[in-house]
Amino acid sequence: MASSDLLSLAGQRALVTGASAGIGRAIAEELARAGADVAVNYHGSAEKAGEVVRGVQALGREAASIRADVSSEAEVQALFDEAERCLGPIDIVVSNAGIQKDAPIADMSLDDWNAVIGTNLTGAFLVGREAIRRFRRNTESVGASRGKLIFNSSVHQRIPWAFRANYAASKGGMRLLMESLAQEVACEKIRVNAVAPGAIATAINAQDREGEGEREMLKLIPYGRVGQPADVGRCVAWLASDAADYIVGQTIFVDGAMTLYPEFRGGG
Repeated sequence: MASSDLLSLAGQRALVTGASAGIGRAIAEELARAGADVAVNYHGSAEKAGEVVRGVQALGREAASIRADVSSEAEVQALFDEAERCLGPIDIVVSNAGIQKDAPIADMSLDDWNAVIGTNLTGAFLVGREAIRRFRRNTESVGASRGKLIFNSSVHQRIPWAFRANYAASKGGMRLLMESLAQEVACEKIRVNAVAPGAIATAINAQDREGEGEREMLKLIPYGRVGQPADVGRCVAWLASDAADYIVGQTIFVDGAMTLYPEFRGGG
C-alpha cells in the first residue's frame, strides 16, 4: 500500500468536540483535508461553528455543526446520536473541548475548580466512554482499526503550572484516563492516544503574546517559534490514519521542545 493511502481518511467520519475555534477548528479542517467527513461540536457560538462547517465543505467533505456541553452526560449521548444521524457511524473521535479559569490557589473558587475539571476531565471521560461504546457497535469499520479516540491534552500533563492548578490537574488526569482506556480496549482494535500542545497561537493566549510577551514565551520554546493550530491538526490527522496504526496509548507532544525544560540548558 502506498504511503499516501495510509495517510488517507477517505470514507471515514469524525467527531471533534470544541471545534468552533482555535485548535479544534484546525483539527476539523485537517481531518477533512485528509478525506474525513466531520461533525463539528460547539458549546457557545453557532456562527463560528457554521464557519468551520463551510470550511470543511469547501474541502469537498460532508459536515454538520452540533451544540452540546461535554460535561453533561445526556448532551454527550445526544451529540453522538446526532453525529451518527448526520454522517453515519463515527470512526474518529477527538476529545478537544477545554477551558481555563486561572487563579492563585488561595483565591480559586470551588466553582472554578469544578468548571475546569467538569469540562476538561469529566468531559473527556464522557466523550471517551461514548466513543468506545459506539466503536464497539461498528460492524464495518473503515481502516485498520475499529475506531480511533484522540484526546487533546497539554504540556501541562507533565509540567506543573502555578496559578492554574485546576487546569494542570485536569490534564494530568487526562493522561492516565487515556492510558487506562488504551490498555483496556487495545485488544478490541480500538486505538486511544493523545496530543499535548505547548504554546499555540490562539485567541486564548493572544493577550499574552502582545508586546514583549511573545519574546518571553519564546524563551520556553527551544525550536524558536510559537506553534500554529494546524501543527496540532496535522498531528491528529496522522494519528487517526493507518500510518499510525501501531501507535496505541501514547501522548505526542506538539510543543517545539518545551517539555525539554530549556531553562536547564547550560546547567540551569
